[in-house]
Amino acid sequence: MFARQVFRPANTLRQHVRRYASEAPKSGSGNGLLYTGIAAAALAGGYLYMRGGTPTGQAGSAPPSAEGQKIPSEAGKPAKVSFTGGDQGFLSLKLEKSEIVNHNVKHLTFALPEEDMESGLHVASAVITKYKGPEMEKPVIRPYTPVSDVDQKGTVEFIIKKYPNGPMSNHIHDMEPGQRLEIKGPIPKYPWEANKHEHVAMIAGGTGITPMWQVANAIFKNPEDKTKVTLVFGNVTEEDILLKREWERLENTYPQRFRAFYVLDNPPEQWQGGKGFVTKELLKTVLPEPKEGEKIKIFVCGPPGMYKAISGGKKSPADQGELEGYLKELGYSKDQVYKF
Repeated sequence: MFARQVFRPANTLRQHVRRYASEAPKSGSGNGLLYTGIAAAALAGGYLYMRGGTPTGQAGSAPPSAEGQKIPSEAGKPAKVSFTGGDQGFLSLKLEKSEIVNHNVKHLTFALPEEDMESGLHVASAVITKYKGPEMEKPVIRPYTPVSDVDQKGTVEFIIKKYPNGPMSNHIHDMEPGQRLEIKGPIPKYPWEANKHEHVAMIAGGTGITPMWQVANAIFKNPEDKTKVTLVFGNVTEEDILLKREWERLENTYPQRFRAFYVLDNPPEQWQGGKGFVTKELLKTVLPEPKEGEKIKIFVCGPPGMYKAISGGKKSPADQGELEGYLKELGYSKDQVYKF
């Protein structure tokens, strides 16, 4: 997917990327050449990159509850929804399909209560899952962000990574089609609206990519939404790059509005992307400038180490905490950054 390697001075590269961040879309070039230029600049100018990680907890500001909302269907009639929030309890959803993505990730599809129902989720929102094993004193509860369209009928889909000491992820990975899981939602996160910002930058690690996909998918499936999106996605190996085929489709379809920069801790021999750690220099090169104010938004979602380095952590699901790390050092304000 990458163009031939072109060595380019770091300052020239930065100007090229800044033009992408500030100019109106133009027809013609894709993003392969730009990425190869960044890889070359890393070799020529000493740029370093960031290690990918594992998933994160969920959090978010709270848009109005989805309880009682009537979501228009394609026919113009109100659609029935499964998750209504508020006082609604957990729904027992049947696992319809379990597919292996890689050595520790599965793609799981759960059936909604009725075939013509939508999930009732909104962008961006998550759900919480509940499971109590036979020898467990208390149930374990974990949040997950669905990767299916919020208006998809009949099913809701997740990409879930298995952790050695994760009781919920182990249970879900062991589930067979026909078994049921208790799920409740929606859990509100960042309330997205079309063209809310001119440019959105996403910095993700591991399965922290799922809320990023939910927002990006909503942007590019809406012909009225002209938002630009830049993704910086850190992982351990190339196999760990989740939804890579979907991201490549966006790159090919919207070359002037979407660009992805992949960073691997253990890259293959012929890897042309970023290697090792994401540094302040990489972010300074590919992100829109902080002077753009409300025109831009930066989303961060990843493991604790990524939060610490990039933006600082959240105090609680309802408290974003102070902005720290590279983004603060680069001049971004707390209002320009959202931590999923």
